[in-house]
Amino acid sequence: EDEITLFEKDMKEFWIQFKISYSTEQINQTSALRDLCKETIEALSEKWSKKLKEEDLMIDKIQEYNNEILQQSKYVAEKEEQLTEIKSKLNEEEEQQKNLTDSIQELKEELMRKMEIKSSKNEAAKEKVERVSKIKTLFKERLGLEMRRIQDEQLQFIFRHIDHKDPDKPYMFTLSINEQGDYEVTSCTPPLDCIAELQLKLRETNNFSAFVANIRKAFTALSYK
Repeated sequence: EDEITLFEKDMKEFWIQFKISYSTEQINQTSALRDLCKETIEALSEKWSKKLKEEDLMIDKIQEYNNEILQQSKYVAEKEEQLTEIKSKLNEEEEQQKNLTDSIQELKEELMRKMEIKSSKNEAAKEKVERVSKIKTLFKERLGLEMRRIQDEQLQFIFRHIDHKDPDKPYMFTLSINEQGDYEVTSCTPPLDCIAELQLKLRETNNFSAFVANIRKAFTALSYK
């Protein structure tokens, strides 16, 4: 019985020592594994932290590039819009210049036509004045008629020897050529009721001699009233 008790005691001590030895080894292994895991985790954390920082920097850089591209695109769009406006204004100015050139050309042509018409009228007026001047002497000698050139290129016709009571009494009318190139009586002293009719007939027939003779007849008839 003592041997059994001693054996049991020895066995208990053995298991106690075994457990202590095994636990210590396990603890040491666990601690070493824990330290290795910790170092590995710290290394990975540092590596991924560095990688994340690099990625964050890359993202920031990409965002910065995107912002710069956006700004450049906005700038280009603004310049294109300004260029479009400038082109539109240039087209408008070209159209205005063309219209102005056309208007100037039309005015030149109109002015030339008016100058030609005026020149033609001046020539016609000159011919009529010359025609009147040529018969001036004839009228003065035969009809007691005196003609004077007065202001504004008008001719004044003065008849005498009409009133038998007062041969020197003047009977007169003033004749001009209007803008249309027609004869026009501007004054008549004393006034004649038929002057408008005689003026119209002169314009229709262009017979100046008959016109002057008819006015003299009208003045003569008036002197007897």
